[in-house]
Amino acid sequence: MFERFTKDARDVVKVAFAHVEGGRSVEPEHLLLALLDRQGSRGSFALAALGLGEDREPVREALSRARRRAGLSRAESDALAGLGIDVTEIVARVEDLHGVGAMSGDTKDKRWWSAGRPSFGRGAKDVLERSLRAALAQRDRHIGDEHILLALTARPGVPAEVLADHGVTYESLVRVLYGPGGEAKAG
Repeated sequence: MFERFTKDARDVVKVAFAHVEGGRSVEPEHLLLALLDRQGSRGSFALAALGLGEDREPVREALSRARRRAGLSRAESDALAGLGIDVTEIVARVEDLHGVGAMSGDTKDKRWWSAGRPSFGRGAKDVLERSLRAALAQRDRHIGDEHILLALTARPGVPAEVLADHGVTYESLVRVLYGPGGEAKAG
């Protein structure tokens, strides 16, 4: 599949690995962080057109807050609250015992993992598969960073939630990238 990736999409994947910071695998959040770093690509143009121009720090901060609560989305936190589980309280207790960011899944001590290089997590694999479907739906021959961005917004989870909070939804991206009546489908 990677032979179909444009240089921009390949760069997103490479930079996503750099964002792992001690974790075991590249996840959708890392792909979004890599997209936020981009300049001069179709994906960065679409983000800028939807109001995420130069200052993308609020999105990075929202991702960081989600990582601190073990990557749970607001919907998941709300569901747990319905069961009487206060995620904020749990995070505070864990961080009191183990330090800030203890639930992030990142580990500073890589000795426990001997493979050395992170791999793709299930979520990131799903995003990359969806990006292929988005490209095929538009009859695009190659997968660009805009297709990865579309796939992130089409997949439930923290990246889609954070982007939607900042005005970037699947529907708004389709309008920006393909015009009104665009038919992109990320599956």
